[in-house]
Amino acid sequence: MPRFQIKTFEPEAVVFDTASGDTHYLTPLALALFQLIQIQPGMTAADIETSLAARLSLQTGPHFTQMTDEAISSLRRIGLLAAP
Repeated sequence: MPRFQIKTFEPEAVVFDTASGDTHYLTPLALALFQLIQIQPGMTAADIETSLAARLSLQTGPHFTQMTDEAISSLRRIGLLAAP
């Protein structure tokens, strides 16, 4: 059984961690980010931000960069993304 079970409710999702028993909510931004990184691993931070903004039809800028950084940190904290 995989560690994480993801149930999407477009545009958001919940993730069940079978190891800890915890359930985590993924915002639309976090879900889109996770899906993007799964499709295109190894992207640079700039590429992630540009692709994510295009995917969500949002403008890039300092606020978007902060939101993206927070989403990456959140995904790392729950174990969906490995630390660099």
